[in-house]
Amino acid sequence: MNEGRNYIAGEWVAAAETAADINPSNTGDVLGRYPQASAADAERAIEAAQNAFPAWSRGTPQLRHDILKRIGDELLARKDEIGALLSREEGKPLAEGIGETVRAAQIFLFFSARHCGWLATSWPR
Repeated sequence: MNEGRNYIAGEWVAAAETAADINPSNTGDVLGRYPQASAADAERAIEAAQNAFPAWSRGTPQLRHDILKRIGDELLARKDEIGALLSREEGKPLAEGIGETVRAAQIFLFFSARHCGWLATSWPR
């Protein structure tokens, strides 16, 4: 069973409390136990994001494009696998889980295009 952790400031951090993630279509199917972040965990994650922002913002448009495109491409390549996981976790039909994964990939790909410049003239600044 998955005993997930929070990823904060580049490291996996265990939480004091966890909760079961149960398949709503089959309540006997426990997907795993997932961390319940504390206020301190959230504050640490916010601080880590604020600390990471300067380096991200100084990165070249090409670097940001490459990262966002890689995420979008990976989501599309794994749409069936991730869609099945979403379907199981959320109790939705498989087609909806796959569709949600494809839509997420499209969002990453849209913003990767924005960073490489070809959308710069059509996107408000």
